[in-house]
Formats: sequence, structure tokens, C-alpha cells
Amino acid sequence: MDHDAPYYLHQLPVPGEERFASLALVNTRFTVSHGPVDLLEDTDAAHLWLVRHEMLPDPVALTGRQLGRLRALREALRELFAARASGAAPAPASLETLNAALAAAPPTPRLTWTADGPRRADEPDSGNPAGAALSLLADDGTELLTGPDAAQLAECGARGCARWFLRSHAARRWCTTKCGNRVRAARHYAARKG
Repeated sequence: MDHDAPYYLHQLPVPGEERFASLALVNTRFTVSHGPVDLLEDTDAAHLWLVRHEMLPDPVALTGRQLGRLRALREALRELFAARASGAAPAPASLETLNAALAAAPPTPRLTWTADGPRRADEPDSGNPAGAALSLLADDGTELLTGPDAAQLAECGARGCARWFLRSHAARRWCTTKCGNRVRAARHYAARKG
């Protein structure tokens, strides 16, 4: 753990973030006891997040426009996750944003040859690293929305928490035990007060 990092970076990861970077992206906007936090608040913060998630080489700087596209993708994915979870149709603008990110720097298929023999590899466009990061995140979100894990996609049921996670079982309603404990403590307090 990075002890010099701000306290809000010490958030417990939610189930699914280790497998889906798009889920981690959606969860870059959340609330803690001190107020709202946005891990993409400026180009430096977004650069740090992308580098930490191995989506962008460290020497590559982000522009304000690229930050705007990353934030727009985050909000589009949030809406698409909500639509998938509720069974409703998403706004066309969210689909357009995701599809534009997919097309930002589509990977190039390549044939690679390892000790195990030939296999197909899709290599990101190295000429446009920020576009490649957007494209990878959009592809990851598409994989999550259309794959078998989509049925487990849920928004945390704790009041004030807006993080998304993959349920490990149908009864799970909270992204972390911290949120679950907070809800149970609030219920207990309300029962004792009432």
C-alpha cells in the first residue's frame, strides 16, 4: 500500500475490478465521509490512474480533450451498466460514446509465434496511446456488458455509494464489507433510536 497516497486511494477494491478495468473506471467517482471524490479530477490525476492500470505509458501526457473523452466514457459506461442491470434500453448518446471510444484506436490483429505455436494477438495502436487506452477500456466494458459476467453486475445498495461490482452470490447487495457494515450500523442505530 502506498502510505503517501491520499486516504481516498485506500478504498477497498470491489469484486470484479481486478478483472475488468472498465468497472474500475466507473468506480473512479465515489463518495467518502469527507465528500465526493473524482480520481479523474484533472489531467494529472487521470494520467496517474491510466498509468497505474497499465493503460498508458508514463511518459505520455494527457490533454484536456483526452481527459474529457475519458470522463465521457466513464459516464457512458455507468449508464450502460445501469441499463444492463435494470433491463432497460440505454440512451443512444451512451452507446455513441462507447462506440466512438472503441473506434478511437482499434487494435491491429497480429500473428505471433510462441513456444506453444501460433496464436492471434490484437496489439493496440502505439501511435495514439491515449486513444488506445480509451479503446481498450471501451472494449473491456463491451466484454463485460455482453459476456457471462453481465448477470452479476450490480450497483452497491449502500446509501451514498455509487460503486459498481460483480456479485459473488445473488444475496450480495454491497460492494464491500465496509458498505455493508455501514448499512447495518445505520439500521441498528435507527432501531435503537426509534
